[in-house]
Amino acid sequence: MALVEPIQGEPAATAALGPETALVVADYHAGIERTYRRDGIEVQSRAEARREHLLRLVDRTDPDRIVFLGDLGTHIGEPDGAELEELMDLEHHLTVPVTLVPGNHDGRLGDVLEFEVVEGSGVRIGDVGFVHGHSWPGPEPLSADVLAVGHEHPCVRLEDEVGGSRIERVWLRGAFDGSPFEDHLGEPVEGPEEIIVFPAFNSLAGGTWVNVEGQEFLSPFLPEGAPNADAYLLDGTRLGRFATV
Repeated sequence: MALVEPIQGEPAATAALGPETALVVADYHAGIERTYRRDGIEVQSRAEARREHLLRLVDRTDPDRIVFLGDLGTHIGEPDGAELEELMDLEHHLTVPVTLVPGNHDGRLGDVLEFEVVEGSGVRIGDVGFVHGHSWPGPEPLSADVLAVGHEHPCVRLEDEVGGSRIERVWLRGAFDGSPFEDHLGEPVEGPEEIIVFPAFNSLAGGTWVNVEGQEFLSPFLPEGAPNADAYLLDGTRLGRFATV
């Protein structure tokens, strides 16, 4: 059984963490609708739908803990208004322990939530390393067998035979390449066997079109850290190497 196993049809995975099983979600982005409103785009709140989606996954997987792989929130500073209400409501409804690997939008969530918040350089739990992906991982997550990464919101643009196109969220899974980490650290890096880049849980969060030329990755170690990664649709369909989809 894989240490990290995507849930078919869902932008979430389960992870075997020694004696525990975790539900892992990246880029929840509570309160993201406010960002759209600031840009003049009226989007009704989907806070309740997000919460109920997550709670259904909790019921389905019966995890020992939930790991949020960064960007649980959206406002870079301390959350307020509707975002804070959404986060407090989510905390109230979750009945299992929560670990937050902070992302670039989670700067002060530890001030308002009771969740366990680990170091920004990431954490290793069992044989899985968790990082958000907006900055370089620390040695602890890099010592794991598998490195789980968020932040990138990977997507592919798929075209049909008549020229129509659609955007689909994808997983990226590939062998770890230590070259960019060695260049960054100036020393050899053994690293994990595999990197898994999670799709964004929040469908409003946009993403990096990984198969479109000219699209730049957001993470400082991608795609070089997994240059031959395959893309998988949420339903599990393997599309092949991400750049050639």
